[in-house]
Amino acid sequence: MEESISTVPDTRLAAVDGLREPERREIDATIRRTREGFGLPCALELRLDRLDRLEAMLRDREDQLLAALADDLGKSATEAWGTEIGTVFGEIAHLRKLLPSWQRPRAVPSSAPLVPSRAWADRQPLGTVLVVAPWNYPVQLVLSPLAGALAAGNTVVVKPSEVAPAVAEVLADGLREFLGDCVGVVTGGVPETTRVLQHRFDHIFYTGNATVGRVVMRAAAEYLTPVTLELGGKSPAWVDGTADLEVAAARIAWGKFVNAGQTCVAPDYVMGPPEVLTALEPLLIAAIGRLYGPDPSISDSYGRIATARHLGRLTELLDQVDPEDVVTGGQRREDERYLAPTVIRSSQDGPFMQEEIFGPVLPLVPVEDHRAAIDAVNAREKPLALYVLSEDEAVRDGFRRNTSSGGMAIGAPLVHLAHPHLPFGGVGESGMGSYHGEYSLRTFSHERAVLDKPLKPDTLKMVYPPYSALKARGARLAMGMPSPSRLIGRLLGGKR
Repeated sequence: MEESISTVPDTRLAAVDGLREPERREIDATIRRTREGFGLPCALELRLDRLDRLEAMLRDREDQLLAALADDLGKSATEAWGTEIGTVFGEIAHLRKLLPSWQRPRAVPSSAPLVPSRAWADRQPLGTVLVVAPWNYPVQLVLSPLAGALAAGNTVVVKPSEVAPAVAEVLADGLREFLGDCVGVVTGGVPETTRVLQHRFDHIFYTGNATVGRVVMRAAAEYLTPVTLELGGKSPAWVDGTADLEVAAARIAWGKFVNAGQTCVAPDYVMGPPEVLTALEPLLIAAIGRLYGPDPSISDSYGRIATARHLGRLTELLDQVDPEDVVTGGQRREDERYLAPTVIRSSQDGPFMQEEIFGPVLPLVPVEDHRAAIDAVNAREKPLALYVLSEDEAVRDGFRRNTSSGGMAIGAPLVHLAHPHLPFGGVGESGMGSYHGEYSLRTFSHERAVLDKPLKPDTLKMVYPPYSALKARGARLAMGMPSPSRLIGRLLGGKR
């Protein structure tokens, strides 16, 4: 009996990860058990049961996860629930409600040359999926793609981020208890991730930065594994004088400084006419005060930078900014991993305009008009999100038609993520593929084409050899193509 490809010993599992042999064996065993848990058919009832168990795990570990999020990122319970736990509850409920209809075979219209026949597309699970998650939303960005992969009928290996160790520990314990038959968890850092990526998977879902995204793609290429990359980039916002600037300032401040700016779709910088940005400055200061009080360092609502290294990167850049260009903020406390909500004036080539900021610093970049802003957006890599705060329909339409980004929201940042029927994903440097709701089903499934052609009557005889002029003409007619003589007549302008 021939061995399955998933069980053939693979020389690509070389010991190049820096782990000890017992650690390698433990990771290998976790992946093997998870792969062995996959099987076809994967009934709707089984998928719904897995979603139910995922929700039960989240409810059971909710308080522990809130405490872990506070430990790892300084997140307030309200923010953590709204942006992480509550978001996952909503995703599970949406999947559970609509999964029965999404999983039905999708009939397609008849094709004249194949009459009589019927055809449809079946969604099948891919097999075993790998989800590699980041640290900035360490609950949501593990469990939302996991929910989609389970709904699609897959088994899943999860790799939480080691940068949020308290969350990783709670998730590992909960997932092993509630979903150990279909979800494997591997914790640890770069060596463990390296080992995991040496294995064959049927899909890899990675959220993080483009540098590691390239590493993931190279590893996936060894097995021709499809990938979804949720990356980032410099997501711009445009504000002009037609907007209510007080409301615009409140929404920008909220979208930028939630999670201390460590959000992949946060407005990375704001462009607008010089006079508009000047008017926006005091409104942003006031908005920050309303959100976090006169001293954000003592606010229960304001988070912390994930690591000392990330804080160091931000403060090094901030030290390159002229103090005269700091509109507000800039205070830092290394021992608390604290950096105040900061607004600066910047040019297009300022120190914070070279790469994604991923922190609580908001550059205001003056440009002449929206056309110049569109040119500036197009001169950079395609962003994950783009925001337009303007009441001018021509301006809105100009950005929509003349830029490319993973998503676009008009009037407010971040909110497009909350719509359950919209895809979320990047384009170009900001990623590939999408998920959320039915788009998760598309990502984690294979749509298999099925055609049922009765044996009688045998209408395929017209395509069998030996070929003749009559069969050639019949084939063209069946395909809706003109005969050669009629085609020549058309080309020559005749009326044949």
